[in-house]
Amino acid sequence: MFGSIGGPELLVIFAIALLIFGPRRLSELGRTLGRGIGEFRKAASDMRDTLDAEVARAELKPPGDPAVTGPAEQPDPTTAADAKARDERT
Repeated sequence: MFGSIGGPELLVIFAIALLIFGPRRLSELGRTLGRGIGEFRKAASDMRDTLDAEVARAELKPPGDPAVTGPAEQPDPTTAADAKARDERT
């Protein structure tokens, strides 16, 4: 339906934004938007690196190896009592 946005379209959008927000507010909005995009890209990169590391670790783990999976954890009786007391209060 819509084609790619070209130079003339971007110029019109920028001119309208300049009229609405003014030069000072527009620069602040651009700076804030740039910081937000930078933080989003950093978070996405960190998540991708973590996911790649977990996938690589899962591929290297031999199936059924008890040394890698570890023993099953026994529930702590004090934790169960605390949870029960918390449930009774609510």
